[in-house]
Amino acid sequence: MLIVIRGAGDIATGIALRLYRSGMRVVMTDLPHPTAIRRTVCFSQAIPMGAYTVEDVTAELARDAGQAEEILSRGRIPVLADPEGACIRALRPDAVVDAILAKRNLGTAITDAPVVVGVGPGFTAGADCRAVVETMRGHTLGRVILRGTAIPNTGIPGLIGGFAGERVLRAPADGVFHPLREIGDRVEQGDAAGEVGGAPMRCTIGGVLRGILADGTPVTRGMKAGDVDPRGKPEYCAEASDKALAVGGGVLEAILGLTGVLTTRRPEK
Repeated sequence: MLIVIRGAGDIATGIALRLYRSGMRVVMTDLPHPTAIRRTVCFSQAIPMGAYTVEDVTAELARDAGQAEEILSRGRIPVLADPEGACIRALRPDAVVDAILAKRNLGTAITDAPVVVGVGPGFTAGADCRAVVETMRGHTLGRVILRGTAIPNTGIPGLIGGFAGERVLRAPADGVFHPLREIGDRVEQGDAAGEVGGAPMRCTIGGVLRGILADGTPVTRGMKAGDVDPRGKPEYCAEASDKALAVGGGVLEAILGLTGVLTTRRPEK
């Protein structure tokens, strides 16, 4: 079964890991210059680096659908710089998963493939996709929605280690971002993790820097540019998150259910 995932950030990567390890062939797309924060667990890194491994799975940059097929034949995940998803028509996948997480639909249609899954808010199951998977942390995380929408975006990150919005680091000004710390570094409240035009981006809590924009990324004031994990475990920076894997499990359920691979078991008489 061939699946195209639009987006290759940390949540999309968790989805890809779940699908790949379940025996599916996975192709991913992202921006020519990805803006992922948690770069150590994002297959989008294959675009600037040529190849990138998350946990035990390797992704490779593909220039087009033809090269993607060749990479698939070697048991790897192709990643294309294709934000419009133009490769979908050429590849004719069994399912398309929109995991861009833009909080709105950027062009995915229910007719793109036999099964289309929208991840998070911005999609309506039965209208622009066959199913929606919930991304909000809490009781319904990872659930498959076959009619309606996910919980609307609140703009407040979910709790990790007792902290929510405090975890997120935001660009202090418009300009070009330069990191001053590396992913995995321990930081304290008040430390400068990056800067824009000499203006420091300071940490509001202590912990481990689990995400930060790449050097030279254009930013606007207030744009998310980093993420501090208050649990203080550097090893988490190299692993897909609980949220990413939970969402990935929901996507897997949706694809298997909607393609008829899963059938309801009748109780034995």
